[in-house]
Amino acid sequence: MKEKYNHIHFVGIGGIGVSSLARYYIPFSGSISGSDTNPCDDLKKEGIRIFQGHSAKNVPRETDFLIHSTAVLPDNPEIKKAKKKGVKVLSYPQALGEITQNYYTIAVSGTHGKGTTTAILALIMIESGLDPTVIIGTKLKEFGNTNFRKGKSKYLLIEADEFKAAFLNYHPKMAVVTNIEEDHLDYYKDINSILKTFKRYIRENLKKGTLVVNKDDKNCRTLKKEAVGKVAEYSLKDDIAREIKLPLPGKHNLSNALAAFRASKELRVGKKDALRAISGFKGTWRRFDEKEVILKSGVPIKIINDYAHHPTAIKVTLSAVKEKYPDKKIVAVFQPHQYERTYRLFSSFVKALLSADVDKLFIADIYTVEGRESKEIIKKVSSEDLCLKVKKASCTGGLDKTEKSLLKNLHGNEILVIMGAGDVYTLEERLVSKVTG
Repeated sequence: MKEKYNHIHFVGIGGIGVSSLARYYIPFSGSISGSDTNPCDDLKKEGIRIFQGHSAKNVPRETDFLIHSTAVLPDNPEIKKAKKKGVKVLSYPQALGEITQNYYTIAVSGTHGKGTTTAILALIMIESGLDPTVIIGTKLKEFGNTNFRKGKSKYLLIEADEFKAAFLNYHPKMAVVTNIEEDHLDYYKDINSILKTFKRYIRENLKKGTLVVNKDDKNCRTLKKEAVGKVAEYSLKDDIAREIKLPLPGKHNLSNALAAFRASKELRVGKKDALRAISGFKGTWRRFDEKEVILKSGVPIKIINDYAHHPTAIKVTLSAVKEKYPDKKIVAVFQPHQYERTYRLFSSFVKALLSADVDKLFIADIYTVEGRESKEIIKKVSSEDLCLKVKKASCTGGLDKTEKSLLKNLHGNEILVIMGAGDVYTLEERLVSKVTG
C-alpha cells in the first residue's frame, strides 16, 4: 500500500476482524486510535490510543480516515462527525477490500472452518517461505497470540466472512470455500439467498482466479459452474487424507487441513513441506482450545474452549471431544449466540443438543448481539425454550449462575467443554481462578 494517512480512527476496534486491520495499518498512518465498549488493553500495548465508549469527542482532529465495524450502527456519533468533516469513511469489509487489490489475495470463506483453514494455510505458507501477510478472525500462538501477521511478499491471506455479503468487497486471486449452510438468517432469507450470494462472489469477484472447493459439500459443488478460472477440489476420500497428521481431532478439522493442503498445492508448495507444517499446527484461540487446570482437591480437569455456535459446529465439536476422550466424563456448557440465530435455527439446535453424547449439559442465557437483534424475536425464544425440548439440559441463566452451577458439578477428571461465540469463553478464567489452589 502506497497511501499514507495522518491519522486513522477505528470504531469498534475491539472486534476480532477490526483489531487485525488496525494492526495492519500501523505502518501506513502517522498514528492510530480506536473506540470500543471494551478496554482493549492488548491494542494499547501496541501504541494505539483507545477510547472506551463512543462519543464524537473520540475522533481526533487530525483524522483523515475512519474505519468502522459492521456491527456499529450508522447513527454512531463518531461516524456522523467524520462524515460531517468530509473524512474518508469505510466499513471493515470495504477497507479490507481496498487492501486486497494490492496483493495476490487468498480468501478463505465458508459457514464453518474458515478460521482454522486460514490458520493452517498461513503456517504452511510461512514455513515454505512464501511470507504472507495474514488477516484472520482468531488469535494464533505463532502470531504472538494476535490475529495479524505482517509479511513482505505479494501474498495476502484473509478470512472472508459472508455475513452481510462482506466478501463481495474482496478481490481474491484464489478463493477457498469450506462449506455452505444456513446461517446469518437475520440478513439472508434462506439457504437459496446464501447460495446466490456465494455464486455471485465466485462469478464476479474471483474472476479468472482459482477456486478451491470442498467436494464433500453439496452446496459447495454448485459453485464450480460459476468459476471462470481453475477449479481445485478436495475431499475426505482423497488419498492424501491418510497422510495428514493433524493434532486436532474430528473429521471437520481434517477437512479444514485438506482445504489448506489443496490451496498450498496450487501455490506450488511441496507436499512434504505442507504435511510438516500441518503436523505442527498448535490450534487457534477458541477452536478446540485445550487447557489443564488443577482443582483444589488436587484432581486435574481439562477445559476445551470452542467457538461452536451453529448446530453443525456443536455436533462436530462434541463428537471430536468424544473421539479424543472416549472414556472420560464430559460436561458441556453452551451459550446460544444471538436471539435471531437461536430462533431461526431452533429445531436444528434441538437436534444437535439431543444428539450430544455428554454426561451433563448446561445451557446459559442467550448472548445478545448489539445492533443485530429484533425486539419481536427476543420475545419469541429463550434458553428455557431449548431446555424444555432438550430435557437432559439444565438452564443456568447468566454467567455468574452458570459458574456456580459448574463448580457444583465439577468433581475432577471430567472434560469441560465451553461452547459459544459470545462471552462464554470467560468462564474458563472464572473457573480457573476459583477452583485452582
